[in-house]
Amino acid sequence: MTAHAALPPVDTDAVVIGAGPAGLFQAFQLGLQGLGVHIVDALPHAGGQCAQLYGDKPIYDVPGIPVCTGHELVARLLAQLAPIKPHWHLGNQVQALQTLDDGRFLLTTSAGTQLRARCVFIAAGVGAFVPRTLKIEGIEAHLGRQLYYHPAHAEVAAGQRIVVHGGDEDAVAAAVDGAEGHPAAQVTLLHRRDVFQAAPDLLARLQALRDAGRITVVAAQISGIEEQEGRLCALQLTDPQGDARRLPLDQLWVYLGISPRLGPVADWGLAIERKQLLVDAATFATSQPGIYAVGDINSYPGKRRLILCAFHEATMAAFAAAEWLSGQKVLLQYTTTSARLHGILGVQHSDAS
Repeated sequence: MTAHAALPPVDTDAVVIGAGPAGLFQAFQLGLQGLGVHIVDALPHAGGQCAQLYGDKPIYDVPGIPVCTGHELVARLLAQLAPIKPHWHLGNQVQALQTLDDGRFLLTTSAGTQLRARCVFIAAGVGAFVPRTLKIEGIEAHLGRQLYYHPAHAEVAAGQRIVVHGGDEDAVAAAVDGAEGHPAAQVTLLHRRDVFQAAPDLLARLQALRDAGRITVVAAQISGIEEQEGRLCALQLTDPQGDARRLPLDQLWVYLGISPRLGPVADWGLAIERKQLLVDAATFATSQPGIYAVGDINSYPGKRRLILCAFHEATMAAFAAAEWLSGQKVLLQYTTTSARLHGILGVQHSDAS
């Protein structure tokens, strides 16, 4: 364990693993029960699979919303969740989970943060979405210093040579943002072909920056790296004609897409079948009391992998957890009339029935 382990654990009522639609609505429902929530997700932003893979595609089966995109649905869920004020741990993955003697759970994230929770909710979809990595010998030694996968933000000094590696919309956007946001930097967009998949307006911005000499496009594949005094100083490339090239750099931003991995969840001793957690359909509790699973990660008789079903599961799990923690039946209250719920949501209460 790193030096982070010396930091005291953060106490909370609940930890939600996964910030997709199921996890966001789970946190909202837990907030309505008066429970404090921390949300952990491997991606650097909320939305999960819905935002990452279907951000601009239409969704037609969310109750009360005839049509919206994945991005729009996530934005609505975040607005709904805002009054709950959850604590966020984005760009982090839960690496370890252990049950303590007092029945609480100790979770350790990839950043070294320790969360001590009374209950845990796994809303990890088909697994944690993690960036695809480069398979180049020795390159991982530079991770976090010069090598970044799908960085949300990166420190750039004047005159630095930035190489953005990838051919999809995220890669093009990163190159454009790098050139426009850091005009003193040198930006190179590296892809196996001089063909990119992105929205027309983004491709137009890329072309304008190329014409202005602000972005250089290199068509080649990485074959190796060069180091000097422990730092990454250049990439060894092979172009489409098979010729070797050398590309000096100071930072490498990699956008090769993401892929889902069940990851450490499989090692937590929970009942699992075909990479899905088995749950009680009445409470959505797993085989471990105090740990619940909602959304695509779970399985039970009659399971349907739909967003609206995940919303139902999150609601039932929140009620079940509140009753399990308090040891008594939770009174059903309606957001329409409950003064307590209005207080949580920050809306003005009306005594009118």
